Amino acid sequence: MSLYAVGDLHLSLGTDKPMDIFGGWHDYVARIRSNWERLVSDDDTVVICGDVSWAMKLENTICDFRFIEELPGKKIILKGNHDYWWNTKKKMDAFLCENGFFTISILHNNSFACGDIAICGTRGWSYDCPQSEINILLRECGRLKMSLDSARDTGLRPVVFLHYPPVYGDYRCDEIMDILHEYDITACCYGHLHGPAHHRARTGDVEGINMKLVACDYTNFMPVLISG
Repeated sequence: MSLYAVGDLHLSLGTDKPMDIFGGWHDYVARIRSNWERLVSDDDTVVICGDVSWAMKLENTICDFRFIEELPGKKIILKGNHDYWWNTKKKMDAFLCENGFFTISILHNNSFACGDIAICGTRGWSYDCPQSEINILLRECGRLKMSLDSARDTGLRPVVFLHYPPVYGDYRCDEIMDILHEYDITACCYGHLHGPAHHRARTGDVEGINMKLVACDYTNFMPVLISG
């Protein structure tokens, strides 16, 4: 039973917004499927770190979620900045159940167990957050704490999954990083960064935390092994 992570699938199977127009994204859906099926088994878990679907409404995600459902393993999805379809967890859980998407779960103020790891996380927010968006950042901090608190009594090692990077180049999202240190987090995965932004991504040891960028165009459209 292994744990993987990948971010930014940017699926548009039910909408007309393919990513193939961008450099390096040619045949990306087929590449995602091929790599996923080669690496992931039905006993494994994959965390998808946001920007899952370009659909604007939850009901328009069906084609994209069906694609994910048909891939091997259990999938845990968190919110990205382009997931405009995101809704209340109650409505999303009901939608998944009604449509038979039984291998997909939502990470939202909660956590999941995978072997000896507690999967925790939230969307996060920008490292250069303007004052007008500070309340959004603080809500994300609250969600991250709720997720981590939900795992505290499990005895499992918490690993944090975000969409936004908590560090980028010389920038540091103090509020998010302070929480990671408060909860003694030693591993954190994130997405969001594409193209030229990859060059300023912080990976490896950052303040004692093993940072991994898992945006799929950075990983060559492959899920990244986290544990197992």
